[in-house]
Amino acid sequence: MGKPTGFMEISRQDRGYAPVTDRIKNFKEFAIALSDEALQKQGARCMDCGIPYCHQGCPINNIIPDWNDLVYRGDWHAAIEVLHSTNNFPEFTGRICPAPCEAACTLNLTDEPVTIKSIECAIIDRAWTEGWIEPQIAEHRSGKRVAIVGSGPAGLAAAQQLARAGHGVVVYEKSNRIGGLLRYGIPDFKLEKYVIDRRIAQMQAEGVIFRPNTHVGVNMAPKQLTVDFDAVVLAGGSEKPRDLDIPGRELQGVHFAMEFLPQQNKRVAGDRIASAAISAEGKHVVVIGGGDTGSDCIGTSLRQGAASVTQLEILPKPPAKENKATTWPNWPNKFRTSTSQEEGCARDWSVTTLSFSGENGQVSAVQCARVEWKQQDGRWVMETLPGSEFTLKADLVFLAMGFLHPVQEGLLAELGVALDERGNVKADTHNYKTSVDKVFSAGDMRRGQSLVVWAIREGRQAARAVDEFLMGSSELPG
Repeated sequence: MGKPTGFMEISRQDRGYAPVTDRIKNFKEFAIALSDEALQKQGARCMDCGIPYCHQGCPINNIIPDWNDLVYRGDWHAAIEVLHSTNNFPEFTGRICPAPCEAACTLNLTDEPVTIKSIECAIIDRAWTEGWIEPQIAEHRSGKRVAIVGSGPAGLAAAQQLARAGHGVVVYEKSNRIGGLLRYGIPDFKLEKYVIDRRIAQMQAEGVIFRPNTHVGVNMAPKQLTVDFDAVVLAGGSEKPRDLDIPGRELQGVHFAMEFLPQQNKRVAGDRIASAAISAEGKHVVVIGGGDTGSDCIGTSLRQGAASVTQLEILPKPPAKENKATTWPNWPNKFRTSTSQEEGCARDWSVTTLSFSGENGQVSAVQCARVEWKQQDGRWVMETLPGSEFTLKADLVFLAMGFLHPVQEGLLAELGVALDERGNVKADTHNYKTSVDKVFSAGDMRRGQSLVVWAIREGRQAARAVDEFLMGSSELPG
């Protein structure tokens, strides 16, 4: 694959970013793509490594060496065909996936993996520019109808696959626009929404019907779906956030991250915001939680004009470099800095939040303490260090500590689907069937909070399972 000696002759080069001072003035994407010539050189670096561990690292098993080689040889049209064979939406993963494939790349043993994510994004962006992305309309209709609840990446992947298999597909979305977490959870500076809209248009041409403003379990009876459709796929998200039950939680200015992020996305789209507006302008912001959602709160706050942003993480600071001998080709725990964090954010680790305090019902400070992590009986336990208490000024606090499970009230309760021990919809990865006849589940609603690439994988696999259920066999890829 690629040039046999390419990895020895060509250094890793990745796409760049607009300067921080420029990009925080707006909510537009700011990645600067590599030239075609540079991308071909990067494709040439893909080794003939015998066992391509990038396949293992990628949840949807992208055929990475093949399209790297095709880019190296300048056959971009064939590259998108190979890329689309495993991934319905490479424009999403090429922008927001953390690229576990690169961590698994053989060249990552020397910290110079192939720039897989950038090549992937370049292939799909070029395909859209060249007009190569066209509707793939089924030649024959099955006469079967499938309802999909949720229009995030899992629901969209399942919908597109099932429509291409000839089934009538209707996607129900509670929000006013299609896209789920892609639309309202990912800031525009990471994923501009025209990227979603053009794919939605393709899917509509393929026969998928979208029903926004339809909250199944609220303004539509869930059991009606099992009457009107031959199969139902539950593809909602894991939307129950982890809360922080400490004194002062009731103060104004303390919000879940997902109360904040969708508002800004709606502003960018020109939509009306029904709830009270949350703005970081001129405020001292504290973000509790060190993951991607917290990072998105940072980037959004800075673009709104926050006076300062501090991010707290209860876990210890990761090592600067992983031990390749014990981690590769798996995703390593190592110190990373997101593009939002590099824009101007103070970060602190091994910190627990004790309480919030304020005046006249409005938060004004966060009381914290240092913690130490120790192993006891084979598991890690946390101890608060005496005398380590400190206080941070805070006009606005965002809780970004992850999500517990899907919202169980309404849809799931009325359908009566069984839940697993974590509170997710119980279904395996063989047939994706729930405990209720004709009802399937995929994505975060089934597996818990995860990556967009896992959602696409599960949506595709669930589509195959539904197709087999309806027709007795399936030619859809698993």
